[in-house]
Amino acid sequence: MSVLEVRGVSKSFGTVEVLRDISLELEQGQMLALIGRSGSGKSTLLRCLNGLERIDAGSIAIAGHHMGRDPAALRRLRQDVGIVFQAYNLFPHLSVGRNIMLAPRLVLRRSDAEAEAKAREVLAAVGLSEKFDAYPDQLSGGQQQRVAIARSLAMTPKVMLFDEVTSALDPELTKEVLRTMETLAETGMTMVLVTHEMNFARRVADRVAFMHAGRIHEIAPPDDLFAAPRTPELQQFLSSML
Repeated sequence: MSVLEVRGVSKSFGTVEVLRDISLELEQGQMLALIGRSGSGKSTLLRCLNGLERIDAGSIAIAGHHMGRDPAALRRLRQDVGIVFQAYNLFPHLSVGRNIMLAPRLVLRRSDAEAEAKAREVLAAVGLSEKFDAYPDQLSGGQQQRVAIARSLAMTPKVMLFDEVTSALDPELTKEVLRTMETLAETGMTMVLVTHEMNFARRVADRVAFMHAGRIHEIAPPDDLFAAPRTPELQQFLSSML
């Protein structure tokens, strides 16, 4: 069953067209990796999937929601579609547990007890059970990013979006976060990620889309895409990355 259907999506900022006639599908439980050079439109596409950017043409259906402009509908969509950014955006004055409990209490109207139980559950899922009472400045960058992932998981999303979540981390911390994302994939979470981690995309993703100049140049299972790139643009990109 398709959990994501993108049809003919285009997006411009002023006179600059950043997405051009994007179409793709993703089945429930699959991971899609978006790869390509900086400026190719990957992060803009991801933000469109969460309604953070409005599309100019085309349609997006995700997690049972059809993208529109109604604020209430967008709020409902974002409850089912979590997004994690490169910046952790944790509240420094709140403990890890309180950071995670905030949205379930305010948005889902969970009781303190329910929110705390969920926070402890998702912290365990990302391997940070012992950090419930810690504060963000007591954590490494990798741990803070895993808390940011846990915070999204606390809303019980149907789809998770990741926007270059390891790009600010050193190699050891990157491995730590990628292990968490791989575990999520193994549990059947539907995921779309923008990444420069080619080995991870090749090993874990179900489908990989190569974006260039605002278009999807190639999309295929990773073994096919990496082993036999069809376009010169992808050949050149992979030769510079691998």
